Amino acid sequence: MAPASDLSPAAQAVLNAVTLNRYDVPYYACPKSIDQIKSDVAAALRAAADQVVPDQQEPASSPHMGNFITNARWRQCQAIRTQLLAIAAELEAQ
Repeated sequence: MAPASDLSPAAQAVLNAVTLNRYDVPYYACPKSIDQIKSDVAAALRAAADQVVPDQQEPASSPHMGNFITNARWRQCQAIRTQLLAIAAELEAQ
């Protein structure tokens, strides 16, 4: 039975990874503990974002190609951070 959920596919995938590993059931089969699981997962995602892609200032611009690559990499890292934090916020809002 599929869940009737307002969660994004990304948030559903994260919750399923946790509940399938811990309880051997999909997240929607854990109605009594799902709020605590969501909170715990959100906290773990925030910690991962802070450790893997910390919030940093954009590198200074320069006409050198090395700085262009550095700036592109910074934008990519910040996009990943934003996605992780968005999933965490979504889990806490549900």
